Amino acid sequence: MPRTIRGDLDGRGLRITVLVSRWNADVTDRLRAGALETLLAAGVADADVTVVEVPGAFELPAAAARAVATGEVDAVVALGCLVRGETVHDRVIADACAKGLMDVSVASRVPVAFGVITADTKAQADARSAPGAAPGKGGHKGREAAEAAVRLARAFRRWETTS
Repeated sequence: MPRTIRGDLDGRGLRITVLVSRWNADVTDRLRAGALETLLAAGVADADVTVVEVPGAFELPAAAARAVATGEVDAVVALGCLVRGETVHDRVIADACAKGLMDVSVASRVPVAFGVITADTKAQADARSAPGAAPGKGGHKGREAAEAAVRLARAFRRWETTS
């Protein structure tokens, strides 16, 4: 029987940094609230959560790199919101943000959860950050990212202890 390593939503003892873009703050404030609620419900201690605000989604990878460089974080939750405009600017920022966050995660071996909404309309962004939206397809992106961060951080810890 193959060995299976699976993370769960047991956040006890995990240290999580939540990065929040201030661009489209009405949306990202709701993402932050959902992510923090999810982390606390998973058992992550309030004192083990650090929230860092950044100007926009473009700055999220640099902040993630800084967070993991401290060596004091088990996972990062990156939250932002990009809404399509009249030019391709949103695509350029979205691509750079996604690649930058993935690069930080792969290089550091610290989970960096992608909680960045990329929407065609403000209404879509509002729906993905609404307080009542649950994680899952079309659900609350902040909650989804927080769950992913806890599950992957827990899986990584289990992997280390079984190797």
